[in-house]
Amino acid sequence: MMPPKIQLLALLAFAVTVLFIENQIQRLEESRTRLERTIARHEVAEVEHRHNEDIMGELSPLAEKDDMVIIYNRVPKTASTSFTNIAYDLCGKNRFHVLHINTTKNNPVMSLQDQVRFVRNVTSWREMKPGFYHGHVAYLDFSKYGVKAKPMYINVVRDPIERLVSYYYFLRFGDDYRPGLRRRKQGDKKTFDECVSSGGSDCAPEKLWLQIPFFCGHHSECWNVGSRWALEKAKYNLVNEYLLVGVTEELEDFIMILEAALPRFFKGATDLYRTGKKSHLRKTTEKKPLTKETITKLQQSNIWKMENEFYEFALEQFQFVRAHAVREKDGELYVLAQSFFYEKIYPKVN
Repeated sequence: MMPPKIQLLALLAFAVTVLFIENQIQRLEESRTRLERTIARHEVAEVEHRHNEDIMGELSPLAEKDDMVIIYNRVPKTASTSFTNIAYDLCGKNRFHVLHINTTKNNPVMSLQDQVRFVRNVTSWREMKPGFYHGHVAYLDFSKYGVKAKPMYINVVRDPIERLVSYYYFLRFGDDYRPGLRRRKQGDKKTFDECVSSGGSDCAPEKLWLQIPFFCGHHSECWNVGSRWALEKAKYNLVNEYLLVGVTEELEDFIMILEAALPRFFKGATDLYRTGKKSHLRKTTEKKPLTKETITKLQQSNIWKMENEFYEFALEQFQFVRAHAVREKDGELYVLAQSFFYEKIYPKVN
């Protein structure tokens, strides 16, 4: 048996060892706690960083190509369905959304509450971006609703008499796009010439007043037939609020320029228009050529003169854009390459 003194020393040594081990364990626990807190702070900081990036992304202007929104407030009987079908054919391949704005009874003027709803939808519906909206709706100025980012507008116009004649026969005979659909004036066999000579309402000069108010917008004066203010407002909007306005008679050139300017949406559109089997085949049936007497009678109207002035204005603007965007060689049009570059960039980067 060990002497009492040695037993006491052994007991003290054991106690010191236990205390040392407990101290080391406590220090390890403290180190583990500090490490866990450091990791937690890092994770929180990472989450906050990502959250802030998401917020900044949501609040940033619609400058990213995938946040782009185009509105095509299509004028009836200007080849709008033909062009829209190209967008539908391309949306899957080019990965964008196409949405039809279907208004009650095709009314081009929205109520104020619908205007607010529409602006809110277009600007905040991120799941539908990039988006191509189309419908028979008058121009809507997004800036008056307090939004910073505005969509890009495009459109197509047509010779006003040709447009009215096409619409007249469309209401009676339809087209080759949906030949079995019954139209509103189906059964009326009266020609456009006969309508004009008899003073019919469907061919009256007032029916020409459509392209001007579509570009003028939602002001009451826009829909005042023969308004000079509406004409000037339509011209202003065409130049300042629309990326590009083409003409039905030169639709292929319009599509070619759009493809060059906005390939995110329209890459492949020109070839599709030239070779597609369904995109550009919509034609009004039973449309008969007009007599000189009918054309002369319509052209005597001040309404025709104003609508034609707007059409000629749009045509001149489009031809100006085209002259600086494409060239013709051997009977074929081709898009011009980029003609600017950057130089003398300071400060120099090491």
